[in-house]
Amino acid sequence: MDATAVAPGDDTRTDSPEAGPSGEPSTVPPPPPARHAPPTAGPAAPDAPTATAAAGVPGPSVPPAPPAASGAGADPVVPAQAARRGAGRPVEPAQRQPYARPVIAELRLSAFGRHRSAAFPLGPVTLFAGPSGSGKSQVLAAYEALAGLGSGATLETVFPDPGARIPDCALPDAQRRRGFRLGCTVDGPAGPVRLELAVQAEPALRIVGERLSQDGQILFATALRDPGRRSVQASWLTGGAVGVTRAPLPDDRLGTALLPLRVAGSTAGQRQVLAAAEQAVVALRSVFACDPRPDRMRAPVPPGEGRLLGDCANLADVLRRTRHECGTRHALLAEAARTGCGGPVAGLDVRAAAGGAVTAVLDRGPGRPATELARLGSGELRFLAVALVLLTGPGVLDMDPAAELLSARQALTVLADGLDRGLDRNQAAELLRLALLSCGRGHVRLVAAVGEGTAAAARRLDGVSVVDLPV
Repeated sequence: MDATAVAPGDDTRTDSPEAGPSGEPSTVPPPPPARHAPPTAGPAAPDAPTATAAAGVPGPSVPPAPPAASGAGADPVVPAQAARRGAGRPVEPAQRQPYARPVIAELRLSAFGRHRSAAFPLGPVTLFAGPSGSGKSQVLAAYEALAGLGSGATLETVFPDPGARIPDCALPDAQRRRGFRLGCTVDGPAGPVRLELAVQAEPALRIVGERLSQDGQILFATALRDPGRRSVQASWLTGGAVGVTRAPLPDDRLGTALLPLRVAGSTAGQRQVLAAAEQAVVALRSVFACDPRPDRMRAPVPPGEGRLLGDCANLADVLRRTRHECGTRHALLAEAARTGCGGPVAGLDVRAAAGGAVTAVLDRGPGRPATELARLGSGELRFLAVALVLLTGPGVLDMDPAAELLSARQALTVLADGLDRGLDRNQAAELLRLALLSCGRGHVRLVAAVGEGTAAAARRLDGVSVVDLPV
C-alpha cells in the first residue's frame, strides 16, 4: 500500500474521485460529506472491507498528483480549479450565522479509535454523553490533539500512545502500516475553513496527508511521497503567474500552523491561504483542557504567576490573583461556592502559610473559623476549579493563545473530560448555569463529557447541545 492511503479524503472536489494516489483506479467510494451529518450523529456503520481499510484507515486517499519525472517523487498539487480566481463560490451571508471570533464549529473523526465517519457539530455548550466505552474521551482527546498541533506541538507530544487511536480492528498493510484520520471545520470572519489530517501511527508516527480548504477550494495540501525522508511535500495556492508554490515541510508538525511563517502574502491567493490558516490556528490555540485533580489541590502552593494549570493544582495561587485583580469574577465564584460547597460560605480568601506558600480558604462568616481547601471533599474541589475556569479568561489560564489577535477577538474553548465526575446533582446544575452564563456572551465555549444524570438535566436547557454516543 502507498503510504498516502491514510491521507484525508476529499469530499469537496469538483473533478472525478475515481483515481487513487498514483492515478490508478480506486476501489474505495467517497463517503458522504461529513458536514451534512445530524448534530447528534454517532459513528457511522462500517462499510465493507476495502483495500485501504486493511491499511488501518478506511476511506478515500489523497487526490492524484500528476506524474513527475522521477515517478515516486511527485509533488502533491493544489488542483487546477484552486488556482483560478473565483473558482470557489463564497457562501452568501444570509446562508450562515457569522462568527465574530474563530471557533471550531465541527469536529470530524473519519477514522479515530472507535469512531468512523463521525461528524460532531459544536455549539457554545456541547456535552457528550453515552455509556462507558462509547468514545466520549476519544472525542475530547482528538480535539485536544488538534489544539496542541495548532499551537506548534509535535505529533509525539499530542499522541503519546498513537496505537490507541488506530481504528478498531484495523489490520496493517504489507509494510505493517496503520494510521488514523481526523479533522475539523473552523468558522469565523473568513468563513468556514475545513482542515483534514491523516496520521500514520505505525511503524513510525508521522503526518502523511493534510488539507486546508474553503468553499470546495483546496488552499493547502501535503502528502508523503518518499517514506525514507522525514518530510512531506506541500503545495499551497499562490495565484498570479506562479499558480502554486511547493516546498517540503516536517512530517511531525501541523503544516497549517507553519504557513504564516512560509507564505509572504504578496498575492491574492497567498492572502486567502493566510487568512484561512490564521483563522484555523487562532481557533485551535484558544483551547484549555481542564482535568482538576483534587489530590494535588489540597497542599499550600508557592506564589507564582497566578495562571491556572490544567490539573488545577495551583488553585490557591490563582484565587490569590483573582481576589486582587478580578473582583467581579471572584465575587461570582464565591456566589457559586455557596451552592457547590457544604455549609455557609461568606466568601473565598487566601492566607500565607509558613515559608511564603499560599493556602485558599472558605470564609464561613463572622464568628466562624475559615475552612482550608485541604479539608473540602473531592467533589467540592473539582466544582470550584471548573467554576473558576468558566468564569475566567485566557490571561488567568496556563495556555498560549494567538498573540497576533486581541484576546477580545478570540473565543476560549474549555475541554472537560468528566465535567461532572464526583459532583452531586446541585453542583452539576450550578456548573451548567455558569456555562450558559459565560458561553452566552460568545467569549467562552464548553465541550465536555458528562454522565447520564447531567445529560438528562441539560436536555431541558436552551442553549445546550447534548450528543448521545452509542456503544
